[in-house]
Amino acid sequence: MRKFLLYFSVIALIISTSCNNELRRIEKSNNFEKKLAYADKLFQKKKYNTAQTLYQDLLQVYKGTEKFEGLYYNYAYCSYYVKDYVQAAFHFKNYLDIFPNSPRAMEIDYMQAYCYYKQSPKVSLDQTNTMKAIAAMQTFVNNYPNAEKAPEANLVIELCRRKLEKKEFTSAELYYNLGFYKAAGIAFKNLMRNYPDSDKSDGYKIMAIRAYYNYAKNSVEDKQKERYETVITEYMDFADHYPNSKLKADAEKFYTLAQNNIKSLDNEQNKAKSNQ
Repeated sequence: MRKFLLYFSVIALIISTSCNNELRRIEKSNNFEKKLAYADKLFQKKKYNTAQTLYQDLLQVYKGTEKFEGLYYNYAYCSYYVKDYVQAAFHFKNYLDIFPNSPRAMEIDYMQAYCYYKQSPKVSLDQTNTMKAIAAMQTFVNNYPNAEKAPEANLVIELCRRKLEKKEFTSAELYYNLGFYKAAGIAFKNLMRNYPDSDKSDGYKIMAIRAYYNYAKNSVEDKQKERYETVITEYMDFADHYPNSKLKADAEKFYTLAQNNIKSLDNEQNKAKSNQ
């Protein structure tokens, strides 16, 4: 067994050395046709890093020739397959700029958008690439509504929107937890406005009501009545839009509290007037 493993290792080393020697000869060669053929062979074998190096050497050689499009197509995909999505997006866009009428234009348009999606980071980080992915995928769907990739593009858009929604929720929740209740109320209302079809929309409305209630409760007395009235307005809007929500009882609780607090404030104000 040990002899077999040793034999196998020696054979693998010989093959590897032979391949490395061949690569070095190809890299130094001025036979560009042979170099391109070898790069294509490496690409087919999924040796993308090495293929990319050879393609890069050939870009200027074949620019403006009939072989350039196929070369640049593979070159762009090399970046994608080695997960360099920044470079891949750049090269896919550049491909479309150079070959706008290519039969591959629809495919490359999708790939450029998909590279933005692959760069989309976790929720806590900046979501610029997520927004770029949405915009690019929407453009793709608009341009190719019947494309085979259109359902996948719509799915990517939905996944990106969920991520942006979650990020907005996290920010709104942070405002609330830090006691910035007015900012929290505004943020939760913006969530509803930005994602009207969300299945969490009634939950956002409850959080807005809760935030405005706490904002009123912690305000100076002269401002409390006006701000409790905002809670009542928000509740009426909740009852109108979500009559069957499982959260309706929670909304009613804040509505009742706000009404009672307004009555107490009115009573205190009337007492103060009668004592004058």
